[in-house]
Amino acid sequence: MAAQAPAPAPPNAPMAPISRGNRPTIVGPDQPEDPYPIKLEGTVTKGFGRGARFLGIPTANLPDTSLDELNELNMTGIYYGFARIHPSNSTPLPSTYPTPIHSDEKIWPMVMSVGWNPYFKNEKITAEVHIMHPFKADFYGHHMSVIILGYIRPELDYVSKEALIEDIQTDVKVALNGLARPEYAKYAEDPFLTKDRV
Repeated sequence: MAAQAPAPAPPNAPMAPISRGNRPTIVGPDQPEDPYPIKLEGTVTKGFGRGARFLGIPTANLPDTSLDELNELNMTGIYYGFARIHPSNSTPLPSTYPTPIHSDEKIWPMVMSVGWNPYFKNEKITAEVHIMHPFKADFYGHHMSVIILGYIRPELDYVSKEALIEDIQTDVKVALNGLARPEYAKYAEDPFLTKDRV
């Protein structure tokens, strides 16, 4: 039996400049270009819990088995697109919203970090999705579908937590600006997202 290849070691990410205030507010062409869109789906798994607790930016993790198509790009960094959390086995998502409309189950813009998260010194690659919607409860075990429409930037290391948070907040603005373009916005109605999972 052949020996298993060792897991890849995390590369040394460049340190972000102290000031990142001059970043562009929109990236990419006016419509998605090859290899996008990339469609991923899987059951939301427990991560490190750092997004919400440490950064105030909650994330949902996709399992490793969902990332084959993305791994083929061999490009870590920050991506953007749309995502949806589907009810599990027709059970509504836990929510404290007073309205009968299940807004938690709608399609929302997202930014997605794929890589080693050098600030936290991860020892394995993860895919963490920040959905731009104020969910009121966790949704571990629910099905998540994601359409990636573009790439924002490579992974960076940071001198402080505050610098990391500031860059993520800029990522969110860049993603929203990009997704407002008509050829991107139409993917919010893609059957891959709108179709309910059983």
